[in-house]
Amino acid sequence: MLPIAINPQMVRIGLAGAGEGLARRAALLAEAGADAVSVAPQSSDAALHCMSMLFIAGLERSAAGLLARRARAGGVLVNVEDAPELSDFHVPAIVRRGALMLTASTGGQAPGLARRLREWLQKRFGPEWDGYLNTLGAARAGWRNNGLPPNEVSQRTCDMIDQKGWLT
Repeated sequence: MLPIAINPQMVRIGLAGAGEGLARRAALLAEAGADAVSVAPQSSDAALHCMSMLFIAGLERSAAGLLARRARAGGVLVNVEDAPELSDFHVPAIVRRGALMLTASTGGQAPGLARRLREWLQKRFGPEWDGYLNTLGAARAGWRNNGLPPNEVSQRTCDMIDQKGWLT
């Protein structure tokens, strides 16, 4: 697995599907700030191939598999909900606190464990972490503007976290 975070404003994301699965993926993408393009399963290959990523949810397995193959043939990365064998990537369990994003993944082996880890993280990292991040981000910007080298900025970051007791 290669964990990455993608800026949804920099890639064209498609969303195909039906029902609750589609609604879940639409909510996930909206929460991430993505303006997903609705894609009908019968869309032309040209329409599919202009995407960078395609999320498929709520379709019957055969229809999802066919759509995934067509998209992948055009170089599009595909995620089929609850079908890791049809997917190029998967979405981890996510906790968001403003710009802070914590994730848990089991590579599709134990989604229930990823969900439990997300719940555990939600309890330990409450809404106050958005403010902590803003405070730390402002301090970091100041240190960098003052010309401190990266290793000093890193050390001051650790010191501030310890002084504030944020991880104790």
